[in-house]
Amino acid sequence: MGERTIKTVAILGGGPAGSTLGAYLARKGIDVVMFADGKRPPLIVGESLVPAVVPYLRDLGVEDEVAAYSVWKGGATFVYNEDYRLNIWFNQVRGGNAPTYSYNVPRDRFDATLREAAGRAGVTVIEQTGRLERDGDSLRMRLGAETLAAADSVLHGRQPDWIVDAMGRHRGIPKMLDLPVDAGDRRDTALHAHLEGVQVEIATNVHTDRLCRGWCWRIPLRGRVSVGFIVDTDILREFGDSAEEQYDNFMQHDPVMREWSKGGRRITPVIRYTNYQARVTRGIGENWALVGDAFGFVDPVFSSGMLIALQSAKALSEAIADGSPHAFENYDAYVKSHLDAWRSVINRFYDGRLLTLFKLGEDVQRKFWGKLLGFHFRKHMPRIFTGDDVTNPYSSWLVEFMSTRGLYGHDPDEYRIL
Repeated sequence: MGERTIKTVAILGGGPAGSTLGAYLARKGIDVVMFADGKRPPLIVGESLVPAVVPYLRDLGVEDEVAAYSVWKGGATFVYNEDYRLNIWFNQVRGGNAPTYSYNVPRDRFDATLREAAGRAGVTVIEQTGRLERDGDSLRMRLGAETLAAADSVLHGRQPDWIVDAMGRHRGIPKMLDLPVDAGDRRDTALHAHLEGVQVEIATNVHTDRLCRGWCWRIPLRGRVSVGFIVDTDILREFGDSAEEQYDNFMQHDPVMREWSKGGRRITPVIRYTNYQARVTRGIGENWALVGDAFGFVDPVFSSGMLIALQSAKALSEAIADGSPHAFENYDAYVKSHLDAWRSVINRFYDGRLLTLFKLGEDVQRKFWGKLLGFHFRKHMPRIFTGDDVTNPYSSWLVEFMSTRGLYGHDPDEYRIL
C-alpha cells in the first residue's frame, strides 16, 4: 500500500462500532456514508458496559441520554457457590483512569442513540443493507452497483476511498476474501433471553454465577433481567432441540439458576450464539478495514466486547485520518493486542485461577502481610472489571504472574468453569 489521502469512507453496519467510527471520522472532515438497515435480532449480547466505556459516551455527547433509560451500574458480583459471593465495587478500584460507575443498557435504544449521534456528527445514514463485491481477482473491495447508487449524494458515482466492515459477527469481508480466523479454544453455546421476576444479589451490579456446568450472567435492566448462560454445546443437546427448550430446561436443571429464577418468567425469545470466540487474523487490506466484532470477539465474560468495539472505532478513525501504511499496521496490532490481552484474562477465568486469586485476595486482607500487599493488589487486579489498563504491560504481567505463581498452594480446580 502506498501513501494515500482518504476523503470518502463507506461503513457497512450501523452498530456501536460503525456508528462511533462514523462520528469520529465526520468530526475529522471526512465524508462518511453508513449503511444501517435497522435489522437486528431481538436481543444482543453487550448490555452491561464497563466503566472504561463511559468516556466514549461523554465524548460522543450521549451519556445523559444513555443514563435516562439505563440502570446505573456500581460494580460486579461473582457467585462462586451457595456459600461465597465476591463483590467488586468500581469506586474502590485504586489508581485507575476509568470512572467509578457505568450502565446496564437496553441494546436497541443504546444502538439507536449511537447511530443518531453519528448522524448529528455529519454521517449520511442510509437505511438499507450495503452490498460488497470483490474487485476482480484482487484483494480490494468495492460497493455493489445498487449500494453505490444509494450513496450518490456522498460518493457521486465514485467508489469510496475506504471501506469498513462493521457488520459484526457476519464478517462480510473476511468471508468474501476467505481470511483465516482464529476460533479460540472453547466450543460452548451461549443462550440469552430476558426474564421478569428474577432475583439479583445487588440491584445495580452485573452478576456472574458459576453453574454445575458453565456459567451465567444476570444483568439488571429496567423492568427485567437479562439472563444468559454459556455451556458446552454437547451438554445443552441433552436438554432439547430448540433454543427455547434448552434454555428453559437447563435453567430448571441447574440448582443455582433454579433457586434465583423461582417465580421468574421469560418474556423474550431465546437467542443462540455459537463459535463466538473468533478473531480474524488480518484486520486491514488494500482499501478496507474491519472494526468491532467483525475483527474479533473474545467472550461475553467481563463485558469486554463493547469496550473493544469503541476503542477500535476510535483507533481506526485515527488511522484513516493519517492514511499511511504505518498507521494501519499500528491499528491492526492495537486491536489484536487488546483481543489477546482479554483472551488471556478470560482463559484464567475458565481455568479457575482468576476466581481463586480473587478469593485468596479477600482472605489475606485479614492478615498483616496481606494488608501490606492489599493496596498494590487493589490498584491493579480489579481493573479487569473496569476495563482500565487491561493491556498495560505491568498489569497484564501481574494478573498472569499472580494467577499462576501467587495461589500459594490453593487448587484452582475448585473454581474451574466446567
